[in-house]
Amino acid sequence: MKNLVELIAKALVDHPEEVRVTETVKDHSVVYQLNVAPGDAGKIIGKQGRIAKAIRTVVAAAALQEDKRVTVDIM
Repeated sequence: MKNLVELIAKALVDHPEEVRVTETVKDHSVVYQLNVAPGDAGKIIGKQGRIAKAIRTVVAAAALQEDKRVTVDIM
């Protein structure tokens, strides 16, 4: 799942070498924190948060396959 978030983020930004994804397990859920270069934050969030919502939707759909609860936070 971490690789999926990283793959999507690297495809969207201008500086893919600065993409960092950290995984934190809390109780019965997993939180992925996505860090990108300051200039690339807008590309990950998108207009009115549409791209961020799409990333979360794709990751949530993949998490259903593994019966996990997943959250993606964009820093």
